[in-house]
Amino acid sequence: MKHVYLTWHETEELVTKLVFKINTPYDAILAISRGGIIPGGMIAEALKMKDVLTAAVLFTDNPGQASLSWPRFLQFPPDSLLKGRKILVIDNLWNRGRDILAAKGRIETAGGYPELAVLHWKQIGSDYPDQAPDHYGEITEDFIHYPWQRIDDSDYRVLAHPVSPLS
Repeated sequence: MKHVYLTWHETEELVTKLVFKINTPYDAILAISRGGIIPGGMIAEALKMKDVLTAAVLFTDNPGQASLSWPRFLQFPPDSLLKGRKILVIDNLWNRGRDILAAKGRIETAGGYPELAVLHWKQIGSDYPDQAPDHYGEITEDFIHYPWQRIDDSDYRVLAHPVSPLS
């Protein structure tokens, strides 16, 4: 597996490619935190959408129980914002598929109609081989580094924890 470092320009091109694939119009966008927030905002801007929601999904870190664990929704819109509405669910990456499928299930339970979109789909590594995103920019098995993640990379020029001038 190779490491791919996307530039902002490459990310913009990928989002544009995705925008032309999605099945508009939507009543709202639901961006999965954290990776889906920036592409979700970019897509909302491209589609001139104002109703942008966020969700934070957490699964256990125990690798032996990961596929059996239930999601914890640290943040999720109330059912009243989802019921009867067509929701575009955005994430940067479908790796195992757990977060975005958990969000899909919760929207369907609330009576909404989700469509799933990701910038990158790791088709081979998915825990759900019978499931797929409705829309994706590219299929990959590479390790993708998105431009907004670089602030936390130890080899990047911007310190993740700035030094105080008083130190």
